[in-house]
Amino acid sequence: MANPTVETPQGEPAESKAKKPGIADALKKIFSAEDPDPLRIISRRRRFVMAGVLGFLGVNFLMFLRFFFPRTLFEPKTRFLIGYPSDFGFGVDTKFQNKYRIWVVRNTEGIFVIYAVCTHLGCTPDWKAAENKFKCPCHGSGYDSEGVNFEGPAPRPMDRAHVDTTPDGQIEVDVSRLYRWPKGERSEFNDQGAIVHV
Repeated sequence: MANPTVETPQGEPAESKAKKPGIADALKKIFSAEDPDPLRIISRRRRFVMAGVLGFLGVNFLMFLRFFFPRTLFEPKTRFLIGYPSDFGFGVDTKFQNKYRIWVVRNTEGIFVIYAVCTHLGCTPDWKAAENKFKCPCHGSGYDSEGVNFEGPAPRPMDRAHVDTTPDGQIEVDVSRLYRWPKGERSEFNDQGAIVHV
């Protein structure tokens, strides 16, 4: 004969109320004989917490060290050697344009260096060998092979960098010292240091 279930006043069977898990049942399940040793569980939790704390402190220490190494942009040297006069033939040499932003020009007077900055808004012009001129891609300023403007909005010729020869005969360029030819004023292109006579 089957056991009759006793109905509670709320309409639920008495057996279902007795089987609801409580806190004691949950703790019993956690620390039962089937589960690992409670001390092992506690030590595992401690290791996890210690790893989290040490990770947090380690990241903060790295941020502290990063403070002493600020992000900086290193600009190229302003003084550098470009080679011997015999390395340059007549005309415009563009091999230093990307590294130092200069062009080396050799003509009948000697060797000089044009600083590759358009005098209009500071763009870098391109050397058009077929047309024998520098052409600015921004606003169309044009310069002849010596850097003198002849078309477009550029107000004056491009600047020339200081050039000198070292004791062993190499050409040294200093782009921190520029020679200008302001509109309506005296040209500095013939000053000492603006050209190396070879």
